[in-house]
Amino acid sequence: MTILYHGSTEIIQRPKILEIQRLLDFGKGFYTTKNKEQAERWAHLKQKREGKNTKAYVTVYIFDETELCKLKIKEFSLADEEWLDFVVKNRNEDYNHGYELVSGPVANDTLYQTLNLYETGILTKTETIARLKVHPLYNQISFHSPQALQLLQYKQAYMVMMG
Repeated sequence: MTILYHGSTEIIQRPKILEIQRLLDFGKGFYTTKNKEQAERWAHLKQKREGKNTKAYVTVYIFDETELCKLKIKEFSLADEEWLDFVVKNRNEDYNHGYELVSGPVANDTLYQTLNLYETGILTKTETIARLKVHPLYNQISFHSPQALQLLQYKQAYMVMMG
């Protein structure tokens, strides 16, 4: 069993895959992380987007990895060319990759500038990968099917105070 965190402006006891307004690294899904501080940053980021009157929360889940063998999974151990191609494809189109769970690095905000330079053709793939290697990368685990979401069990939630 692993503990996963989800940062948001709401407590989410029953995760769902929502239609999204913006395209994300691994496509439509429910995003979590093993890093508590990262989830807190995500919660604050969402709070800033939604306005001062919203609150920031981190929901904590127990992740049952014993059933993973029943799912179609894609795992990226590092930010390499395959990861870059996958992220760019998901960020630029409503791409159905067919995986039920995807895990791998997520770039922090400054790294998105590097991805944007690549997407606009200013950086080559090789230059982009080189730049990715000098930035800290965090992890994300995204759930893309109801079967995958069943592996998450709500544990608790807490409000994140502005720092």
